[in-house]
Amino acid sequence: MPLSSVLDVDNSFRGRRWAYRAQDDGAIESLQNQLGLDHLTSRLLVGRGIDAGAAQDYLDPKIMNFMPDPSTLGDMDKAVKAIIDAVEAKKNIAIFADYDVDGATSAAQLIRWGRGLGQEFDLYVPDRIREGYGPSEQAFEALKSRGAELVITVDCGAAAYSALTSAEYLGLEIIVIDHHLMDHKFPPCRALVNPNRPDDKSELGFLAAAGVTFMVLAGLNRELRRRGYEDVPNLVNMLGLTALGTICDVVPLTSLNRAIVRQGLKVLSGVYNPGIAALADVSQVAGPFTTYHAGFVLGPRINAGGRIGQADMGARMLSTENTQEAYGFAAELDRVNKERKRLQEKILFEANESVNEKDNLQNGNVIVTSMEGWHAGIIGIVAGRLKDRLGLPVIVIGIDEDGLAKGSGRSIKGVNLGASIKKAKEQGLLISGGGHAMAGGLTILAQNIEKFEQFIQDDLREDVISARNSSTYKVDGLLSVSAISSELVRLIDRVGPFGANNPVPVFAFANLRIAYAERLRGGHVRCSFVDNDGSRISAICFSAEETGMADILLDPQKPRIHVAGRIKQDSWNGRQRIDLQVTDLSVVKNM
Repeated sequence: MPLSSVLDVDNSFRGRRWAYRAQDDGAIESLQNQLGLDHLTSRLLVGRGIDAGAAQDYLDPKIMNFMPDPSTLGDMDKAVKAIIDAVEAKKNIAIFADYDVDGATSAAQLIRWGRGLGQEFDLYVPDRIREGYGPSEQAFEALKSRGAELVITVDCGAAAYSALTSAEYLGLEIIVIDHHLMDHKFPPCRALVNPNRPDDKSELGFLAAAGVTFMVLAGLNRELRRRGYEDVPNLVNMLGLTALGTICDVVPLTSLNRAIVRQGLKVLSGVYNPGIAALADVSQVAGPFTTYHAGFVLGPRINAGGRIGQADMGARMLSTENTQEAYGFAAELDRVNKERKRLQEKILFEANESVNEKDNLQNGNVIVTSMEGWHAGIIGIVAGRLKDRLGLPVIVIGIDEDGLAKGSGRSIKGVNLGASIKKAKEQGLLISGGGHAMAGGLTILAQNIEKFEQFIQDDLREDVISARNSSTYKVDGLLSVSAISSELVRLIDRVGPFGANNPVPVFAFANLRIAYAERLRGGHVRCSFVDNDGSRISAICFSAEETGMADILLDPQKPRIHVAGRIKQDSWNGRQRIDLQVTDLSVVKNM
């Protein structure tokens, strides 16, 4: 039998039941007694499934406590030998990287490692629109013409059977460093390092490509020492890049990933990397950096190059030692990111206009929306924004002038979107398509979009209805406004870094009065709340117009509300301010 809702909120403004993340009071008390922890830290740990045996490593994650032998990864020793042999033979080595942050940080780590041995590696990043994801025969032909002898693919390549077969025909030696799921049909290559290959025994499938690359670098340095090298590249300074890729690829922040991010953010904040320093400067942010800075300030700018700009800008910025060059890349990425935002808001507005919201919500549909001219590099972001607003799986499709369409989808918990897209491909509705439970991509002829929409709605309708009926919003605790302090923020931060599998804590506040509310540019609302004791807290509700919460916050009647949100402390001009970031609310029922 489920426990009672937090503040009796069974159907919040966003259609969710509020429930405590940690519901075992005995486990919370046990953790307090065994380790001498405060109640809040114990509650946060229990809510994240951490017991007394794991608590110390969770609160103070050290890489040495989680770092496995690199050789546990399949083909690691083969890859290490091939790369060092190629370096010693002065062969021309090229890095083929994916166009996102994970690919860029993986490439930059390898390039910097090679430079530490006095060798410059070539770099190739495919254009998202013209070339699509992953290696191709044309790309390998271009690398061959540039003199490449060994090509290392990062964050891609594990499923590129046809492309790697063409590379073999061209006489290129290939090493694959990847983390994506793959089947039992391995592409031809010298070595394939991927913790998610079916026969891998490392149990490191949670790593991003940046993390797998770091494991490869650890293996390379170990082999260099075995061969008598005394001066090997410094891997500690690589950890900032590893952390950035790990955060932006939204992999679980547990075990080794957690240690990488905790230690890597310190390195990132030290701005040893000219590219990071330049990007932080143009973004007007300064350390110490958090997962927020990595995921929402630095990461989107690096990604913008791959979405609508020059695909290799991010990797080149992160790998350069030239400060002037770094600033040039950073300024251009900042400009492209502003253009990305403009395109994103245009497509989001048009997509919102095209969605019959009431009909879809009532019938538990997967939202499928399409239009000519929507940019293929932006549609995934728009799908995510729509999914967050509607609480339904969403697929956004952009159609080009030739009637060829590309789509990107985002799902909700309990609805396997990728599997359904794969079914549609098997039934001949798609040219290509696939993904995983929470996201998917597809290519389709425009004339088949309507049939595909009907198929995927029929296939997933029962799952969507079931998922929405069981939708809960996890709350970490019930607080009074007067409890908010710098000490509370310190206790919360101790359980960080926050991200996938370790969500930012959410707290509920009861029966607040809206003391002030103002509409901001971008559809946000700045406000403040007062509780029954007269204590006041400054707050902000991002995308309030998009979610509809602006209607309540700006209501001239100022209804009493229960509020759920995240607590964040900001520094500005030497001053500290604690904000409540509103994520959900519920109008208090009349007594």
